[in-house]
Amino acid sequence: MKRPVIRYIFLFAALAIIAAAVFYYTIFIGKSVRVKSDSTTLFINDEMSFERVIDTLNQKFGIRNNKLLLWVAKNKNYPSHIRPGRYVFENDMSYNRLINLLRSGSQVPVNVTFNNIRTIYDLAGKIGGQIEADSAGIAGFLSDPSNYEKDGFTRDNVISVFIPNTYQLYWNTTPDAFYSRMVREYNRFWEGARQRMADSMGLTRSEVSILASIIDDEVVRKEEKSRIAGVYLNRLEKGIPLQACPTIKFALNDFTITRVLNKHLEVDSPYNTYKYRGFPPGPIGCPTIDGIDAVLHAEKHDYLYFAAKADFSGYHNFSRTLAEHNRYAAEYQRELDRRKIFR
Repeated sequence: MKRPVIRYIFLFAALAIIAAAVFYYTIFIGKSVRVKSDSTTLFINDEMSFERVIDTLNQKFGIRNNKLLLWVAKNKNYPSHIRPGRYVFENDMSYNRLINLLRSGSQVPVNVTFNNIRTIYDLAGKIGGQIEADSAGIAGFLSDPSNYEKDGFTRDNVISVFIPNTYQLYWNTTPDAFYSRMVREYNRFWEGARQRMADSMGLTRSEVSILASIIDDEVVRKEEKSRIAGVYLNRLEKGIPLQACPTIKFALNDFTITRVLNKHLEVDSPYNTYKYRGFPPGPIGCPTIDGIDAVLHAEKHDYLYFAAKADFSGYHNFSRTLAEHNRYAAEYQRELDRRKIFR
């Protein structure tokens, strides 16, 4: 073979090796994907097609060679393995690593936080802004008791399942998956010592949650929660109505009320604890951990009444007799009048 031909063969082979190395480097090693903005997060919902995902990647990232990205995606059969979720990327990565991450469904969970929740609609609004499921879907699920009656909950007490805290959830969590996760958290929260304490007190989980939700709304000073829990338990034991003002606000669906008046006490509702003895049908909000633990660790005393102190410190005067309570209540009412608080 002539020497020039051999040179060309070697040159062609060398170029082929270089091309293959460049190809391999670009796909598997090179930093061919660069984030365009400060955000490294990509959301893929259930309805996104392969073409839409690629368009989104092009908008969000600096893709140096779109045809090569498409080749990698199709070669790895990504169009048939699109997994919804929230994905977090490094600032620079290879096409192979990008597609592997998306194809594997290795999404990063979000921290979902909620508190100060009174109704399932409040809850739906708060959660709907943190995961893909919208508030209407969450509210619709929780409004239908057939979705959770198998777990022993009713439309009135299902709110007790949702204990305010921060939870890690996948962004594409559906309403039913959100509920199922919260039930698992609820059961985990109650199993063990809390359940044993509730049993020893003769209270169900729901009853503890109801009292906790009332105390959460009633009490400003955390250190008073267990003492007020003791008052309510004493009243229940003696068959005295709870006469809890927060339940009146709930019955009227008016949480702007700062002064519960006699006209408010006329509302005909099972949540009117001035009219009806025992527990109302369900919690008047998501009971907090502090509230639940205050009930389970209720102070043992013989107080039957409490009234807010007239100094507006957030503390209460506690009484054993109605006469003593009425004196404290009158002091507080006079201060309300002096401050011109009439509603």
